Amino acid sequence: MGVLSRTAWVFLFFAICLAGGGVPERLDAADATPVIGWRVAGRHPHDPDAFTQGLCLRSGGRFYESTGRYGSSSLRVVDPATGRVRVRRNLPAAYFGEGLEEYGGRLYQLTWRENTVFVFDAATLDALGQKPLATEGWGICHDGTSFVVSDGTSVLRRYDQDTFAPGGRIRVADQGVPVEALNELECVDGRILANVWQTDLVAVIDPGDGRVVAWLDLSGLRALMPPLPPEAVANGLARDPDTGRLWVTGKLWPNMFELELAPLPQVGGKEAP
Repeated sequence: MGVLSRTAWVFLFFAICLAGGGVPERLDAADATPVIGWRVAGRHPHDPDAFTQGLCLRSGGRFYESTGRYGSSSLRVVDPATGRVRVRRNLPAAYFGEGLEEYGGRLYQLTWRENTVFVFDAATLDALGQKPLATEGWGICHDGTSFVVSDGTSVLRRYDQDTFAPGGRIRVADQGVPVEALNELECVDGRILANVWQTDLVAVIDPGDGRVVAWLDLSGLRALMPPLPPEAVANGLARDPDTGRLWVTGKLWPNMFELELAPLPQVGGKEAP
């Protein structure tokens, strides 16, 4: 499994200047939203040609991945220990694969600009149909009652878990400033984790009121990999239901990492209209 020897919590308080609304210019400012510590508990091979858009991990090690780019988008079943692709289903060349979630024995794979959600049988990857999507598709997770979908803006949208009909919206902000470019999502214990496009940051969001209650800074993982191209940004979040660890990777990354997180802040705001 390639567990690393480092055991101390890694606290990352780098001064980072980032473009885009709502991403903090200084994570170490005295009044900044807190940055959560993490420890690398495992490092695993990952297909370095995979333009990762979504991860999904289920009990027993069943690991799914969605990859993007026109002409090479795919849905995969991956061996998490070795990175080997066990099963691959390619999307039609006109579709750009995006976020991925499993619910009720079905996989829901978003597409970028095609306003389409592909539905597959989680056991066989057989196609089960399609659902319409009103916006661009970036990331998706299921919070126990509904799907939550990102479209690259600061707004997350809810969709009915049975019909995929659109529902409420969550406007995400850090200390009152909208956080744009929300990408891959993972719902974790009443919180929503979101990669922020073109950064190595993950926002920890209270879905009740949209507040960013903490940040994860994954930039320290780059020291554990060879130099990567500019498009190789962090993108891919999957919580392991068996261990509680957070698996992370990125577009064109040669590795996936298991992270043990410091405790996340409590949430409890009211649902935004």
